[in-house]
Formats: sequence, structure tokens, C-alpha cells
Amino acid sequence: MNGKWTELERNMRESGVSTLLITDPKHVYYLTGFLSNPHERFLGAVLQAGSEPFLLVPELDEEAARAATNIAEILTHGDTDDPYLLLKERLGGSLGTIGFEKERVSVANFEKMQDVLAFSRYLDVGPWLRELRVRKSADEVAKIKHAVNLIEQVLTESLRQVKEGVTENELVAEVEYRIRKLGADGPSFDSMVLSGEKTALPHGVPGTRAIRRGDLLMFDIGVYADGYASDITRTFGVGELSAELIRIYETVLAANEAAIAAIKPGVTFGSIDRAARSVIEDAGYGKYFIHRLGHGLGIDVHEFPSVHGENEVLLTEGNVFTVEPGIYVPGVGGVRIEDDVLVTRSGVEVLTTYPKQLTYI
Repeated sequence: MNGKWTELERNMRESGVSTLLITDPKHVYYLTGFLSNPHERFLGAVLQAGSEPFLLVPELDEEAARAATNIAEILTHGDTDDPYLLLKERLGGSLGTIGFEKERVSVANFEKMQDVLAFSRYLDVGPWLRELRVRKSADEVAKIKHAVNLIEQVLTESLRQVKEGVTENELVAEVEYRIRKLGADGPSFDSMVLSGEKTALPHGVPGTRAIRRGDLLMFDIGVYADGYASDITRTFGVGELSAELIRIYETVLAANEAAIAAIKPGVTFGSIDRAARSVIEDAGYGKYFIHRLGHGLGIDVHEFPSVHGENEVLLTEGNVFTVEPGIYVPGVGGVRIEDDVLVTRSGVEVLTTYPKQLTYI
């Protein structure tokens, strides 16, 4: 077993869990190397205390699973099989306490498990996996860097299509075409391109608004590559910007840089948020910074930890998260500058390299 399984088995022994049933496809990939979307079919990685893990996959995914993982035992189920009955046959009699991810298992599937699998108690093991995932290995960091490199290439190429009269939707189409063309698995979230007053909407929806001179233009985009995500936001000026928009931009940039300068092992996530927020508050825009500073990044584009002012968890080497302060003034416009960062032994490595100084298109 690899180190991840070994740590999970240690947690099982300490908690009295006899059987671990992992069904989130992202967690299955994290533990086994097999990445798939089973749709409505059952996919599970299973570990019984004292045994080797095994996979139960849809029959149509068997070949792909065997090619992707070094898990020796791979069981399959057809579309007319009940996967829980197959699990019961494989696992044997009473299971005692089982562990699974409560956030992943629906009420309907929990009821199926209760009906078929003979367990007396259950434990949520989502926190075990969260704690494993928050410390990124060198291999994981390399995959995130690759995803970052791809999205920065996408941004560079997509900006060549910006001109007055082009719509937000047309630029989204350019972004997502280039995501695929450059070899990414796909976008890591719905690509967002906003212009003008719509940039004041942190989660605005791109539409038919045409780009005009004097606009702010915001790209919030990311990709999945080899199962890992990137997430970057850059805001540009289309032609000359007003003095107020320039001041907003420079304030957000200063907040971004202040937060990054504060990152090192042993400080709290809350202190990073506060470092950025104080810059924006001192400039008089505090009420317009209306979201947390950032979020964890890895096999999910949004994962633990949440980087907000009340999070007193300490940063440790291997944490990867976003730093994305913003100011959003209704009817005027908004600026967000987002970087992906890695906590190193002595400080921080900024994984995103795309320039942050105000750029006019």
C-alpha cells in the first residue's frame, strides 16, 4: 500500500473502523490513480483493516482502471448487477463500524448500504481525506503547475481576440476552445469573462455585452489537467480607464501583494486574509471586498482550506491555495487579481506567473 492508504489504515485502527468505502471519484483518483466519471454507476475504493485495498468499478471501465492503477484486485459490476450485493459477497459477514464520506453518500445510497451491508455503526471519514489532501506532494505540485501553465497560455492567446465590439460570450468561447486545443482535460469551472459595470459582480454570468473602450475586462478561468486544477483571475483595461478605476486596481494589487508577503508556515490563514483586507479598508473600499481571500486548490478547484479572516488553522508546507482579493463597486466596476500559491518550507512560491501590473488592451 502507498503512504496514503497506510495513513488511512492507521486512522481506522485508532477509530475502530473495520472497512473503508471511498466513493467520491476524486478521492478514488487521489488514492488509486484511476480517474473517471462513473455517472450514475457505482465506483468505490475499499479497504478492510489488515488487507490490501481493492476497486469495484463499472464493467465498462475495467480496462481503463487496470491501465491507470497498481491496485491488484479490481472487481466489476454490470448494469443489471447490484454493486452493494457484490460488496457484501466480497466483504463477508458483519462489518462492525464502516467509514465513508458523508458529503458524498446520498440518503438513497445510505439506505441501500443499510439494507445490504451488515454494519452496526458508521463514521464520516471525509475529514481524514481532507487532512491528507491539504498537504500536496511534489508530484501533485508538478501537476498543479502544469495546469497553471496551460491556463496562462490560454489567457495569453485569448487576449489576442479582444477588441471593441467583441462580446463576453465570444471571449468565453475563445477561452474554452483554447483550453481543449492546448491539451487540458477541460475548464475547472464555468469560464467567466466580464466587462464594464458587470465586473462588479464577483460571480457574474457572461453574456452578450460588447466590449467598449474604457471598460474593465475581467477573466476568471482555470483548467483541469491530469486531474488537478488551476484558477487565475486577471483584470485589464480596454483603452484608458478612469482615475477611480485605476485607484481600485492599484488597491487590489497592493492587497494581493500584501497577502502573499504574509505567507509562511506557522501563521494562520486568517492572518493572510486580514493582511489583504486591511489594505483595502485603509483605502476606503472595505465594504466592497465581499468575499473570503481564497480557497484550497488541488483535485478540486475549491477545496479545504477556506482562507477567511476567522480561520485560525496554521499554514504548513505543502498547502496550495488561491489569493484573490477584490473590490466591487456597483454600477462602476470591479477588479480581482487571483494567484495560486504554494507554502514552502521557508515561505511561499507563487505558481501563477502572468503579470499583474495594470495592462491596457
